[in-house]
Amino acid sequence: MNAQTPVHSAYANTAEEAIAAQDAMDGPMTSEKATEIAMQNTLLTPRFYTTDFEEMDAIDVTPVRAEWDALIAQMKSDPNKGHFKKNDDWGTVDWDGMEPALKAEFIDFLISSCTAEFSGCVLYKEMKRRGSNEDITTLFQLMARDEARHAGFINDALREAGIRVNLGFLTQKKKYTYFRPKFIYYATYLSEKIGYARYITIYRHLEKHPELQFHPIFKWFREWCNDEFSHGEAFALLMKTDPKLTESFANKLWIKFFLTAVYSTMWVRDHQRPVFHDALGVDVTWYGQEVFRKTSEISKQVFPMTLDIDHPRWRPNLDRMEAASRQIAAAKARGGVMGTISRISGMAKAAFAFVSIFTIPAHKHKVPESARMEPAY
Repeated sequence: MNAQTPVHSAYANTAEEAIAAQDAMDGPMTSEKATEIAMQNTLLTPRFYTTDFEEMDAIDVTPVRAEWDALIAQMKSDPNKGHFKKNDDWGTVDWDGMEPALKAEFIDFLISSCTAEFSGCVLYKEMKRRGSNEDITTLFQLMARDEARHAGFINDALREAGIRVNLGFLTQKKKYTYFRPKFIYYATYLSEKIGYARYITIYRHLEKHPELQFHPIFKWFREWCNDEFSHGEAFALLMKTDPKLTESFANKLWIKFFLTAVYSTMWVRDHQRPVFHDALGVDVTWYGQEVFRKTSEISKQVFPMTLDIDHPRWRPNLDRMEAASRQIAAAKARGGVMGTISRISGMAKAAFAFVSIFTIPAHKHKVPESARMEPAY
């Protein structure tokens, strides 16, 4: 096997090898539309992030050494090596026979997921490249490897529909958003844990209803979400190295802000894919609340609060945010003076709904001494 160009990204030992394998497999085929969608920077699309890498490189994991070493050993054992590759269980996908609205929403889901996975890969790979702290660079190399495999696997699925996301182009051209390290911790921890909750909820649902599995990629969700879970564990330990990150008054407000932002963004995005969820036989409102419950329970490992997702103001304001998002998109497409007025009105409605959710009193609890958890759903 060529060290620089593995047979398949599923077997890559590093993110660089996985990306090289994808480039080799993709050949000359391109999809401008898919890459154009992945390039977008809106409140609902996955972003690429950069941060203060020197501050992250200075992290001392001594306070969580035992748990840290156990997690790194687990990730180095690489239990999912070779998993993210199509095999006999994949079968044949009838893209041409797929109902058009479902095909459009499913492709949008795959492009968004591919972009989100690759976003993590880019951030983690850059931390590994710039850092000198062996504990930190080792972790980020391992996470970048996993995310590159995930993105490559989704691109393999998209290739069957005749499209792909140009990962190399995204790396060079997509706009990067700067986040302070602590914001990276909050946002990425939640992204990884909510990703686990999303994938395992769909996987368990389809275990009970295999007749609703309209695409084989869902069969790979269990191992996929276990990678997400491990990455979340890493960020929980990073936050445990500095108690101020979760215990100071200001940072508790930031935690609540990111909980509100991540949950509401997921709700809005999922409610805009109704055909996709109908095809899975999943009530999207039930699904959202179920994912929030799982994520809230998991996040107790490191966050001193969870959001009150049963509060009377919770769901009505999430629905208002979703309606405002539709108004903003329609106004943007309309253009002109009236479009601008409607877009500003929609933004004001979304902001009001967000504040209404943010000001719901949170459930507080004591954080356990040990942050480590195992996937249990």
